[in-house]
Amino acid sequence: MIYCVEDDRDIRELVVYTLQTTGYEAAGICDGEELFDRLQTEEPELIILDIMLPGEDGITILKKLRSGAAGSQVPVIMATAKGTEYDKVIGLDLGADDYIVKPFGMMEMVSRVKAVLRRTARDKERLVRAGEISMDPGSREVSVSGEHVQLTLKEFDLLRLMMENPGRVYSRDQIMDLVWGTGYAGETRTVDVHIGTLRAKLGSCGEYIETVRGVGYRMRSRL
Repeated sequence: MIYCVEDDRDIRELVVYTLQTTGYEAAGICDGEELFDRLQTEEPELIILDIMLPGEDGITILKKLRSGAAGSQVPVIMATAKGTEYDKVIGLDLGADDYIVKPFGMMEMVSRVKAVLRRTARDKERLVRAGEISMDPGSREVSVSGEHVQLTLKEFDLLRLMMENPGRVYSRDQIMDLVWGTGYAGETRTVDVHIGTLRAKLGSCGEYIETVRGVGYRMRSRL
């Protein structure tokens, strides 16, 4: 599903029609209020978002999306008026995935949609997910419910080990070897301390990491 957020009915209907005839599911939305209502029930693959909208403008809507609201991970193509370089820069800085200048041709729009979906599909393949936790091993970034979480080097490596092997139980000695290295001379108590701080930083998702009494720890396999 692709959402086209555009207050001009003729443009909105043309974009939706073009997307549908190209093989995509698409729906037209007239403003930000309707968009956030729809996001509560269905999260799309992509949003085409006009900047000039009644009520909240596109920049404000993008800020809300990227601040952790529903749909925070959905790719966004901003539709900007010709010559508004400032809006393009602000949109990209706030996390827009691409922009298209109005008036635009339908084939150009479809081409940009395809390019963004291809790019985000590749990005998703790299991501590691566990419930509400999302990890990008390349950038070493972690988010919980769309909110960035700052982890230390070892906290990140520990979480990655757990997320990439859900359901597998690791003893403290195994974790020490895999995360700190076989040459580390510290005590296994270090593992318990890092598990504690990691759980705290993950908030409600900290409960995903389970203690297996008498053995060690594991990432819950069913979330």
